[in-house]
Amino acid sequence: MEDIKKSRKLKGTVVSDKMQRTVVVAVVTDKKHPKYHKYFKQTSRFKAHDEEDKYKEGDEVIIQETRPLSKEKRWKVIGFVKEKKTS
Repeated sequence: MEDIKKSRKLKGTVVSDKMQRTVVVAVVTDKKHPKYHKYFKQTSRFKAHDEEDKYKEGDEVIIQETRPLSKEKRWKVIGFVKEKKTS
């Protein structure tokens, strides 16, 4: 039972919702250059399963790694990013 691997979760922005039950999520990460030690942004795009077609372009979402659902789809959307209240 201890061998069970926890699936990865990433936070990103929906950049396309034109497909049926699929959204494209862009995840931005900061990387450090190995030689120059300067940080730069890297964007990765993932296709994620959206069963109810409720996530639209521009939404901040959390995606979770899952079994392969199609040729390129290995993620599913699990919810919106909760906004922090700033007062």
